[in-house]
Amino acid sequence: MTEEGRTGPPSGEWGAVDCEESIHSLYHYLDGELTEERRRELQTHLDQCAPCVAKYEFETELRRVIADRCKDHVPDELRRRVANAIDHERLKSQS
Repeated sequence: MTEEGRTGPPSGEWGAVDCEESIHSLYHYLDGELTEERRRELQTHLDQCAPCVAKYEFETELRRVIADRCKDHVPDELRRRVANAIDHERLKSQS
């Protein structure tokens, strides 16, 4: 590790994102929850940082395996309730 607990170059050397920020944002990136600007910053970092891209590839593959193997049927009513709860939380956080 380098100074300040970072695992890669200082912020700015590979764009606006350092390794610590990259890993922290990885799940939001995979879930499509980042702004377009933030996605570009993170992608720039991933394009140049082998350790972070390896973590990205691992998480992507893990999600694929889970999606392929965990296909329990969820009742439609439960899906609606979960979707409504998510919508409610999003609206609450936006206000």
